[in-house]
Amino acid sequence: YSQVRRDQPRRNFLMVDGRAVYIEDKGTGEPLVLLHGFGESTYSWRKIVLALSAHYRTLAIDLYGFGWTERPTDPAAYSRDGQLRMITSVMDALGIESATVVGHSYGGALALALAVLEPQRVRALVLIDSASPSYPDSRKSLVAGSGVLARLALPFALSKGSIRRSLRGAFFDDDLATAELARAYRKRLAVEGVLEAYHHLSAPPPSPGPAIDVAKIRQPALFLWGADDHVISLRDAREGAALMPTSEFVTIPRCGHAPAEERPEAVLAAM
Repeated sequence: YSQVRRDQPRRNFLMVDGRAVYIEDKGTGEPLVLLHGFGESTYSWRKIVLALSAHYRTLAIDLYGFGWTERPTDPAAYSRDGQLRMITSVMDALGIESATVVGHSYGGALALALAVLEPQRVRALVLIDSASPSYPDSRKSLVAGSGVLARLALPFALSKGSIRRSLRGAFFDDDLATAELARAYRKRLAVEGVLEAYHHLSAPPPSPGPAIDVAKIRQPALFLWGADDHVISLRDAREGAALMPTSEFVTIPRCGHAPAEERPEAVLAAM
């Protein structure tokens, strides 16, 4: 991790609870906080962040376990509430009292939880192929209860072939899932502490947080969804959006689970 710190600009790191958190803070104006999906990082926003930062202050954060953020040893940091504490601590450190929160998949689940648990921090929501708010603490795998299994499974999970297959599963156009893109995603996962992160992100949380009722959300919410998302179906997305009285739903044709990668121009137009 010391090599990561040397390679990246010093200004892109904040200390939160004694750990280095990687951020990309660009532009001026109304703040947008960007929360990436599972297995992603700030890199996933690269096709839209420059255009957004021409009009807004864009703050993209590498969540615990991903990107260039230091991997905690504390299992609680990887829970939903642990991630939310880090997000709000970053906002506080940068003087951002409230923001429009943009979340993709796993990041969307965190955005929904933040809107319910700390509504004063969220002015509006942009939910891009968002997971349900229970996802950060409900996702489990065979490695969850065993560090030994995690150690055995990790080399497969981090292989370029496995990451490329995951990208193909997220895209409508398989040709976009290039070997180069898979390498870029892998580079931001295979960081010192990845074994502990992999284990703790899959294990049950030390203490599950309160249930999140999205019907309580009163902030304006824009749902952006790939029409060909095979990870979270369009039908399930519409059912979830219908629970929120202030939501608007936009479907992006010929697009899978990762619109900011596959159809960035459509995401920018909708936003």
